[in-house]
Amino acid sequence: MKKIMTSIALAALLTSSAIAADNKTNTVSKNAVVKAEKKAQNTQLVKEAIRAIQYTQDALFYLNAGKTDKAKEALKEAIGQLAIVLNSPNAPYLLPVDIQIEAYEFHGKLEDIAKMVAQAKLLVADNKLPQAREVLNTLRDEIVIKTINLPLATYPAALQLAVRYLNEGKVKEAKDVLAMALSTLVEIDTIIPIPLVKAEALIAEAAKIVKKDRKQALKYLEEAKYQLKLGELLGYTSKSDTTYKMLEDEIKKIEKEIKAHHKTEGLFKELLQKLKEFKEKAIQHINK
Repeated sequence: MKKIMTSIALAALLTSSAIAADNKTNTVSKNAVVKAEKKAQNTQLVKEAIRAIQYTQDALFYLNAGKTDKAKEALKEAIGQLAIVLNSPNAPYLLPVDIQIEAYEFHGKLEDIAKMVAQAKLLVADNKLPQAREVLNTLRDEIVIKTINLPLATYPAALQLAVRYLNEGKVKEAKDVLAMALSTLVEIDTIIPIPLVKAEALIAEAAKIVKKDRKQALKYLEEAKYQLKLGELLGYTSKSDTTYKMLEDEIKKIEKEIKAHHKTEGLFKELLQKLKEFKEKAIQHINK
């Protein structure tokens, strides 16, 4: 049932910013995105919930085929699977049963973003919404994790109700309840800004190598500043838009200390903590 889909939406005819960075910097950035995607792919799906859905679908199939006894058996199995979860400690309200991952990477220049935003606004003003959406869809640099969840608070009760209806000979009512239960699966989209993922990885790598290779560490920090600016222009912010300025100032402070051959361990640690907190706040969770 688990599906992994990765698609890249590119800003056509725009020059990639990666050209300006060296190979090592590009590698750190790319690996950060790959790592984030793999982490999402490792989301633990609840196998009992998956089986419960499959048994529910089987029950509906059997009812449509006039096989009530088989439908009851399938529902008994579905209820049994969910009982395992219900009896486990700290059972979550939502049980992940499927996941899809889509990555959209912006490959334009910083100066192109304002022009594209202005173009989208003009298209909206002219009520050319499909064309505006096309432009806005290129202004994305994010990983979208779509998780399908079974609501534990309502799904088992629906199955029990369907069984009761079948015992009362109310086949149509049982069908309606099962169809409704299957329609209550909840999709949650988690949107992770790629620029913040890259910036965090670049700064962490700079902290690791600064004592051995100050020049490369400075290159990582320069690209981190670029990624933060990209994230800001693409609108990936938390409640405070001023955080980007604060993070940039912190990086500049570290760059100054590196050039002066001063110690930077404490500064790097503080910066990474602030960036991590900001990234977590910038991640969006959208219920659909």
